[in-house]
Amino acid sequence: MSGDYGHIHPKFRAVALKSKAERIAFLDEPRWIRYAAADRIIDNLHGLLDKPKRPRMPNLLIVGEPNNGKTTIIRRFHSQVENEIDDEGEPVIPVILAESPPTADEKGLYISILEEFHSPYRATDPVSKMRYQVVHQFRYCHVRMLIVDEFHSLLTGSAIKQREVMNAIKMLCNTLAIPIVGVGTADAVKVLHTDPQHASRFDVVRLPRWEANQEFLKLLRSFERVLPLRKPSNLGNRPELAEPLLVISRGIIGNLHRLLIECAIEAIETGKECIDREIIERKKCLQPTAPYGIRELNP
Repeated sequence: MSGDYGHIHPKFRAVALKSKAERIAFLDEPRWIRYAAADRIIDNLHGLLDKPKRPRMPNLLIVGEPNNGKTTIIRRFHSQVENEIDDEGEPVIPVILAESPPTADEKGLYISILEEFHSPYRATDPVSKMRYQVVHQFRYCHVRMLIVDEFHSLLTGSAIKQREVMNAIKMLCNTLAIPIVGVGTADAVKVLHTDPQHASRFDVVRLPRWEANQEFLKLLRSFERVLPLRKPSNLGNRPELAEPLLVISRGIIGNLHRLLIECAIEAIETGKECIDREIIERKKCLQPTAPYGIRELNP
């Protein structure tokens, strides 16, 4: 069987033998696709996690356009760091991954963090009490890193509120001697400039749009390895297929993923069993109506 579907990853070749409905259902399952920029960011996060405590811990801000893989990357990293119970029976939660409150609000930040601990709290409690509770939970669970997703949301609110929540983040970093990682759109960089001290504490890594280069072709080959099509499409070896995929997706990995899934579904349903130019051209309706705002350098 393994020799019949050499274009599919060995782990998924058996899926190609299943029914159309089963293969289409398989396409909807979440699946990690490796690529160099994601690997570099994950390696960077592991390096931060292993940093020894010191008075001024390094912090990181990961920014990129919407739907370009930021949250997927940090969730992949988070899944690699296991929670455990230490020899004294105490919980060890190395990484807390919380979502920024919808507006800049110190209490909202603490509530978001406490939710990740599944810790009881009273929303009516004063900020000072919640601050103490968060610090206590971090110490009790031996947390070594805080990740705040949707970091750009902290721009929503008054300048005073923005400074308050950024000062809260600085306090957690200083008091606990742990790195803070923010994740958001390009606007997240503006949050750092509410105070020069914040900007100096964060290194910024940017996830760019994909371009017509060898990295994009490698990405297409990786995607094809998990598509349960019975014939090879050779997406990463045929410029006449790679070019429209890049144009329709606008170089955004989330768009590309959706586009390839739609193409694969049509290939399965029609019995064509491979993605060709004709199928891709019919998916132009998936193209976003307006481009996103920025292009950035590789991380």
